[in-house]
Amino acid sequence: MNDKVKIIKYGIVAHGGAGSPEENSDGCRKACASGFRMLKVGKSSLDAVVEAVKIMENDKRFNAGFGSALRIDGKTVEMDAALMSSSGNIGIVINIRDVKNPILLARAVLDTPHVALAGRGAEKFAREVGFESFSRVPLEAKKRYRELMKALKDVSPEEFNRFWEKYLPSDTVGAVALDRDGVFSVATSTGGSVPMMVGRVGDTPMPGCGFYCGEHGAVAFTGVGEEIIRKMSSALVYDLLAKGADTEDACEKALELFPSVMRTGVIAISKEGHAAMSNKGMASHAIIEYADE
Repeated sequence: MNDKVKIIKYGIVAHGGAGSPEENSDGCRKACASGFRMLKVGKSSLDAVVEAVKIMENDKRFNAGFGSALRIDGKTVEMDAALMSSSGNIGIVINIRDVKNPILLARAVLDTPHVALAGRGAEKFAREVGFESFSRVPLEAKKRYRELMKALKDVSPEEFNRFWEKYLPSDTVGAVALDRDGVFSVATSTGGSVPMMVGRVGDTPMPGCGFYCGEHGAVAFTGVGEEIIRKMSSALVYDLLAKGADTEDACEKALELFPSVMRTGVIAISKEGHAAMSNKGMASHAIIEYADE
């Protein structure tokens, strides 16, 4: 570790999904700016990451919330979201429909005795706590579905797995933050990917896979969910941080476990540094306030 590393006072990092166009970084910048303003006035890192992810869920360019992908049947939208803080808060929603901002519903789960709600039960809870039904799918999502299904027609059954890994669209948005009180938080949200069966769940709502945080930092992964789950990628990065690894080095080591053809990305923040990197490019942004030297 570099002996001259600056200590982070507070800050936030956001991503728009592995392989997402670099020009979409303006959406991540907007999300970070809003979250950072909250951190600056002393609000919690949990509030900041929820705010950042909500903004990206409302941006139809990202595959989360309003911009979520259609499942393989061409009509179903199922979304996952999760948040976690180093102070012990955790909220998860899985395979929910008809909610514009899944991350806000995950935040509402924190006010229940439960950690995770799924499917119809989560949707019933959403109505009970005042979330309006929202089922509109943007034209961009329908266009992405048609284009990918057209390409899929030329893929043989033997080539399907390789096709899915190579052409999977960016599938997640996420944010990690550290607040003035030294508390870390992470939030993630996804609209899944195409082609994907109805009912499929990826890494996004699974602790230690798509996200994790604790007293040593916060981590969020993005990419092919099945492989991220198999490798417990966020837990891997966090364990390296806990052992004193440099933030960028920890993220790089985790990315090296994935084949170069497979779109994979990660963001992380610790008190000693932050990182946002992907093997296929990724829209991202960070705003960091360092402690006085």
